[in-house]
Amino acid sequence: MIGRLRGKLAHKGVEGVLIDVGGVGYEVHCPLTTLDRLPPEGQDCTLTIHTHVREDQLTLFGFGDAAERTLFRSLTGVSGVGPKLALACLSGMDAPTLTNALADGDVKRLSTIPGIGKRTAERLVLELKEKVGRSGMPGRPAPTAGGAVLADLESALCNLGYKPKDVEKLIAGLAQDAAGQSFEALLREALRRLNG
Repeated sequence: MIGRLRGKLAHKGVEGVLIDVGGVGYEVHCPLTTLDRLPPEGQDCTLTIHTHVREDQLTLFGFGDAAERTLFRSLTGVSGVGPKLALACLSGMDAPTLTNALADGDVKRLSTIPGIGKRTAERLVLELKEKVGRSGMPGRPAPTAGGAVLADLESALCNLGYKPKDVEKLIAGLAQDAAGQSFEALLREALRRLNG
């Protein structure tokens, strides 16, 4: 599965971008907050990707960093919140503001996001309030030398079909041992823990 794309920004629109990577164009849906930070068309850019697979469709969602992608995955883990609604949440507020609103239980503020009613906002708070920290991202340990490897590992495990909640818990447990370890070694250990 695709976890990151780096290439030339061929087109930037309201719903997402087209990134040219070695002559192949990838359509990527992005929140407005991510689109605002991207360079002009024709310049190089990098996006952290969530690959959403359904029986009849493969859709790419792009984010500025792994923490935003983790927040997106946490949102889609809430009952009744799919990728499009999670994208709307991250378009309505930047990730730190959204995280703080969830941590504070600010249902009124969350309800201002288009597509989020009072009941959905209450469900988001109920399910995510304990998972997020103020002005931080869900389950995010402090950045370490192995942070990029952990982000790739998280993406790989989610793409293999493991539940995001289980993966986040595992990644937090592996964070201390990640420095200096290869992706392959961490993947073997993660699979051993998940399947053991």
